[in-house]
Amino acid sequence: MKKNVGNIDRIVRIIAGLVVAFFVLNGTISGAIGTTLAIVAVLLIGTGVISFCPLYAMLGLSSRAKGEESKTIA
Repeated sequence: MKKNVGNIDRIVRIIAGLVVAFFVLNGTISGAIGTTLAIVAVLLIGTGVISFCPLYAMLGLSSRAKGEESKTIA
């Protein structure tokens, strides 16, 4: 898998995931919406940490800058 999530995108995904997770775990958001948002938070944090987004790959997109290293994920 080639990395397709850039540094700024990674930071935004991780912060957004942590904020959503905080509200879900805090009980501010609950029920079906809370469960759905908890799943979204896990996906955001996961794709931010590994720098790979399957949706980006399917659509042929990348948020990596031209100068960023193009490493593959083992």
